[in-house]
Parts: sequence; structure tokens; C-alpha cells
Amino acid sequence: MLLTFDEVCKKIAGGELLHIAGTEGLLRKLPTGNWIGGSTEYFMADNGGKVSGDLLFVTEMPYNNFTIKSYAADSVQHVANDAFDNGFSVIIVPFDSEIHKIYAQGAAEFENMFMRNVVGWVAGVNLSVAGQVPISVNGKTGEVFSDKAVTLHVEVPDDKLVSIGIINIFEQDDTSPLIEFAEEGFAIKNCLVDGKEMLFSDFLRQNDINTKMPLVGDYSGVGINVSFKAVEDGLVNLYAPVFKGIKYKMAKSISDYEEEFRARLESVDASQKAFSCNCILNFLYGELEGKRIKGFEGPITFGEIAYQLVNQTLAYVAIS
Repeated sequence: MLLTFDEVCKKIAGGELLHIAGTEGLLRKLPTGNWIGGSTEYFMADNGGKVSGDLLFVTEMPYNNFTIKSYAADSVQHVANDAFDNGFSVIIVPFDSEIHKIYAQGAAEFENMFMRNVVGWVAGVNLSVAGQVPISVNGKTGEVFSDKAVTLHVEVPDDKLVSIGIINIFEQDDTSPLIEFAEEGFAIKNCLVDGKEMLFSDFLRQNDINTKMPLVGDYSGVGINVSFKAVEDGLVNLYAPVFKGIKYKMAKSISDYEEEFRARLESVDASQKAFSCNCILNFLYGELEGKRIKGFEGPITFGEIAYQLVNQTLAYVAIS
């Protein structure tokens, strides 16, 4: 729910366990307590998408056994080891930080990563306001970070089952050529297009590619998006890394984001949702301000985490 600063302070004072999203300024002023936070001014509220620098989005976590931990670039590989056997972990990583890059490129290899339930998001800024810095906050200690991740590890009762899900409205376009990469990372120069090496920027330009549509990688039948940031000096800069050995194609065009989300969500029981977040690119390109994605309220983020980093995706935790 979206709440005022005073309303959130009352919840913290009452000892509630909370996940909080909002501006850097508001997060820094909150009292210490049982919470973690990250910066964004974009939200999916119960009455639709909203941009606000005055309100905070709060997700209540009605659980008694939990830990709050901060992770540096050299310790984030332990995040899944610290998770509860039956529970979930919400991790917040500041955008464009060293830990963001390390998590994005290495999370799939972290010990126990796919044996625990890890979800989360990349903290960002208001794109229209200069000089902001993405932050994560350990509400327990009051520490504010631009270079560390914060994580809330929660244990759920033994009779509850936790699952991590994503809603990806994109899929590979069958008419797209096969795109592969010999280099990995966020900034790419060369690629293989149907086996032929060429500059990735040339491929995009020569084929008049709409870079609002992501690349979609085939991960054993699961489509994972990689979104475009910018093309500069012959380099294609991405919001997530590409990897060797993954077969990519361009995504099919989407004519109506809102309707695509509604169609994909029909099979998901929103009443079981404990946490969700959605991508800033979906918010902007889909013009979701004022539009509702009912049942999946949460922060609008600069990257989503469902074990590993994903883009242009809605990520969520369900408890049944």
C-alpha cells in the first residue's frame, strides 16, 4: 500500500516487519526498526501506476522469524546460504553499482541459489530528477548504501509452500535471426547473427530494431529478457548481461501492455502473493501510469530479481 511518511513511521514504531520503497530523502528520515528499503518514485498502487516523491510503498511481512543483512560485493555470493530452508529472501541492489554488476553476472553460480527462494529488485531514481543516487537501506541499523545490497530473510510456517514466479509478457519472435555472443557483460560490441559475426550496433541499425523490445534468451525453455539501455560509440549497453551459450532472439512486438499483463495473470492467484515488483521499462513503454495491474501492487524497479537478474518482467513471491 502507498502510505504517508507519518503512517509508515507509526508502523515501524509498532514493531511491524516491513519492506519499504520510496525516495532517498524519505528513506533516510525513517526511524530504525524491522524494515529494509530501496529507492524508487514509481509504484503500482491499488488504483494504478503512480509516480510520487511524497509517498512510500509498504509491503507488510506478517512473520516472526527473520533476519536483516547487508552484503558487499565480496559477500553477496552467500545470500542464499543465509536464507531459511522454508521461507524467502527479498534482496535490494542499487542500480549501476559494482554489486549490481556482480550479482547480475554471477548469481546463477552462487551456492544454493536455486535451492532457496530469492526475489528482489534493483533500486533506482526518478528519471526526471538529476543528481539522485540509487540506495538500499538496512532499517535495522539505519545504514544507507549506494554500494551494498540489503536483504530480508523470512521464515514461513512449515505448513506453507513458497514459490517464486515471473510474469514475462515477451517471447521470442520466430522471424528473428538467432543472436549469440562470444563476450559476456552489459556492454557488447560483437555478436553472431545466424552464425555470422558482426557489430551488434550494426545489426540493430541495419534491421531498424525497436530497442523498446528486449532480447529474449532461451534458458531451457524459459524466456529471460535482456533490455536495451543505449547505443554509444559502437557499444550496445544493456540493463542486464548477456551470456555465452544462450540462444537469443528479438522479442515479438506488444501492442497493449496492460492487456498482455491481464492475460498472463489470469492463471496466477493474486491472493497468494506476498510480494511483487515490476520493471520501469514496462511502466514507461506500456504507459502504465494510472493503469491497474490488480493484485500485483508494488515498487516499479530498475531490474527485477527472481534468483538471478531479469528485465522488463514482473517478479513475485506466492505463499500457499
